[in-house]
Amino acid sequence: MKFLDHLEEWLIAFLMGAATLLIFVAVVHRYAAGLPIPGVQDALLAIDLTWAQELCIYMFVWMAKFGAAYGVRTGIHVGVDVMINQLPARTHKSYVLFGLAAGAVFTAIVGTLGASFVWDIAHTDSVSPDLELPKWLVYLCIPLGSYLMCFRFLQVAWSFARTGELPHHDVAHVEGIGEAEDLEPFAMRDDLHPADLAKGGRK
Repeated sequence: MKFLDHLEEWLIAFLMGAATLLIFVAVVHRYAAGLPIPGVQDALLAIDLTWAQELCIYMFVWMAKFGAAYGVRTGIHVGVDVMINQLPARTHKSYVLFGLAAGAVFTAIVGTLGASFVWDIAHTDSVSPDLELPKWLVYLCIPLGSYLMCFRFLQVAWSFARTGELPHHDVAHVEGIGEAEDLEPFAMRDDLHPADLAKGGRK
């Protein structure tokens, strides 16, 4: 599963980064092409970036579909579980497994309907407006993302049934930042400059 986990993360990171970079280039190009600079303006107007918006939309849609599966695996999705957490252990476990199973069934249905739609549209000549990509390739993210999300629901349900633990994402955690108690001895000292605190208290 490690390879699948890394592939999922790399795909999401690539799509997010590429879409952001493409949007930046397209915006800069649009404004720079409006500047009356001889030679430069003509060169920029000769560059056709009308397809950039369409490609960015497709990349963000693909990112969202695979990002949803990533959210299930890491416990990022928001859930209202105040009442469920107050239930007895056995009842709590049953409700959580039911919720995970319902998520798996729902995403399996969406994936199957999406696969059927992709199969039907693959036998047509339908293409996207600007890039002229085959529409089946654009909509392929629906079955792929949904089936991956279904697999993640089943994966989490299996792990929860065995260990009783769900994936948890700490929204307050920032990678590379130490725990609050690590800085507490320095925070109590009045003789340290803020720059010294950034160095871990070394003067």
